[in-house]
Amino acid sequence: MFNPQMLQLLLKGVWETLYMTLISTVLAYALGLPIGVLLVVTAEDGIKPLAPLNRVLGVVVNVFRSVPFLILMVCVLGVTRFIVGTTIGSTATIVPLVIAAAPFIGRMIESSLREVDHGVIEAAQSMGASNWQLITRVLLPESLPSLITGAAIATTTVLSYSALAGALGGGGLGAIAINYGYYRYQPDVMWVAVVLLVLIVQIFQEGGDRLTAACDKRS
Repeated sequence: MFNPQMLQLLLKGVWETLYMTLISTVLAYALGLPIGVLLVVTAEDGIKPLAPLNRVLGVVVNVFRSVPFLILMVCVLGVTRFIVGTTIGSTATIVPLVIAAAPFIGRMIESSLREVDHGVIEAAQSMGASNWQLITRVLLPESLPSLITGAAIATTTVLSYSALAGALGGGGLGAIAINYGYYRYQPDVMWVAVVLLVLIVQIFQEGGDRLTAACDKRS
């Protein structure tokens, strides 16, 4: 199997997997970060309680998180085609990846922000900090180690979603594992693709752990 054509295919699969995962994660964080902040800020014990918005946002997040990724990918085919002009390939896969990951990331950010000591928030409020300053100078900086850990988990989750997308025309290592390992009865190719996916996950997780340790004030 280790002929030049197969090696080139695997390298292309690694590139497509990284492309889908990193772009999707960045875009999902662009949506998930404000969602997570709003869930914390508008909560009953938040700095700006707003129960109706908090309930509606929570329901929307839970609905999208409840839909299995492959089903969601099928449901948003029209949206994908409208945005990128096709439903097949790595770029097309980014759309459902972002839609699936953003609510998950929002909940992870919410969990991280809730770990911030209320005493720190109250001290900042007593010094006249505005809500925006509380978010940008207290909540986010104080929860940075937890946010980085969550980012590593979110990235590996998006990576697993991208591998699933191979079953419906997505690119990357997932598509190689399915198309060659399953449809063409080449299990050796499938196992190489799986090993490469595991290595990528390990790299992301190790990088996240190192960043978390570097940013943790307690260490």
